[in-house]
Amino acid sequence: MRTPPTGVTPANEVLIAEAVVAPTVEVGCKLSGGSWRSYYDGQEVTNAGALGIDHMVPLAEAWDSGASGSTAARREAYANDQGSEGSPVAVTARTNRQKSDQDPADWMPPSPEAQCRYVGEAARTAVVSRAADRKRRRRSVGALQQVGADARS
Repeated sequence: MRTPPTGVTPANEVLIAEAVVAPTVEVGCKLSGGSWRSYYDGQEVTNAGALGIDHMVPLAEAWDSGASGSTAARREAYANDQGSEGSPVAVTARTNRQKSDQDPADWMPPSPEAQCRYVGEAARTAVVSRAADRKRRRRSVGALQQVGADARS
């Protein structure tokens, strides 16, 4: 993982860290050049503007599951947490919009090769963050078990 320069926005930090070919950071922290591979759909991307930043536990779900009661500093730390593997991630803007605030019970990456990684990261993030309430967690676990069963067959 690359270390971004000081003063770069959290979203651009993710883009720099996940770049296959590092972009140039221009005046105003604008990214130029570079290339990425969106693991949700396997797309090669050469324009940072065509990417979105996704959180394994969507920010809306975290909010609904108790983050609304957290301090502003704690919410910001979660939203920008790049210390946890798998969240946030740079993916095509299209797949980021398709996923929206859905959890694994309602959405899976379109690339079959990405689904096992996504399931593992979603499960790990949910356990670590404890952001999902019991009902959502049960739905997610059921979806994760189904993908795991499908992957073994």
